[in-house]
Amino acid sequence: MRALPALLALALSWLAVAPVSAQALDKVTVAGWSQPISEITNLLAEPDKGFFKAKGIALDYIPGNGGGAALQNMLAGQADIAFTDPAALYIALDKGEKLVAIYNIYPQNVFNVVALKSSGIRTAADLKGKRIGVYSLASGTYQNLLVLLHQVGLGEKDVTVQPTGLLNFAPLMQGQVDATAATDTGLLVARAKGLGEANVIEVRDQLNLPSDIFVVKESYYEQNKPLLKRFIAAYRDSATWMIAKPEEAARIAVTRAINGRDEAVNLEIIKLRNASSVSATTEREGLGRFDLDALQKGADTFRSLGLVSRQIDMKTVVKSDLIPAKDNAP
Repeated sequence: MRALPALLALALSWLAVAPVSAQALDKVTVAGWSQPISEITNLLAEPDKGFFKAKGIALDYIPGNGGGAALQNMLAGQADIAFTDPAALYIALDKGEKLVAIYNIYPQNVFNVVALKSSGIRTAADLKGKRIGVYSLASGTYQNLLVLLHQVGLGEKDVTVQPTGLLNFAPLMQGQVDATAATDTGLLVARAKGLGEANVIEVRDQLNLPSDIFVVKESYYEQNKPLLKRFIAAYRDSATWMIAKPEEAARIAVTRAINGRDEAVNLEIIKLRNASSVSATTEREGLGRFDLDALQKGADTFRSLGLVSRQIDMKTVVKSDLIPAKDNAP
């Protein structure tokens, strides 16, 4: 009989511990620029792979309609971290927001402007007087279009910009616009759907800004460094997995991504996004590391464009102290 009190005590102690264990994960919400699409499969695969759970994090994702929208969702308190682009960051900094860039998601500029060969548009200069589609006015497609135009002496007044939504190639194929600002993955999908012969003007040939970065409020950064360090380590684990096992990621995207029905297309999209995740800097220093010179050049370009009004010193904005060393070396 003396065993019963001991067993009861053990049971009660287990019950006391169980709720704590169930609540042990720290929730982190990411405001994204997009819907849950196949190119972010490394995030969408969390229920299958558990990269964030392994670091004690319960991951949540809020869809958005462009990098500007992602940043606004974060600033409005709907998320902790913004999955956004440098253009949105520059504009927010210019408005006085206190922000920190903590991880370089895609060091390569994946934006482009695409026109059918029949349009006669071959270079950025040929865009003068043309109708150009963009994902939204809060997206990287819009901001990178302005950068491209600026490099050849043109501005927004010289073209007609038309927001067309995520499926921005449909208006191009239907003749509603003369060209569309897009990304490498958008172009791949459009070609699979019968885009036809097209000329592609790459923005990276003019300015190779990162396509996306993780941004947080300065106050959140200061108050949550240990948590953010775990988040970044988990994200880098997920990115490393997708680079190493794109075929597995493509299979998972079939059930996790809203555009993932075709596994072969998923694989091609994932390969493109993997390629944009690496650069000479990340090869040398590890995934997520920033090329500060490129970000500073981007800020200076945006000032010359008139998109921001003041000088932005990116050394005060970029913080790499939370990013793991390459290959987890000390």
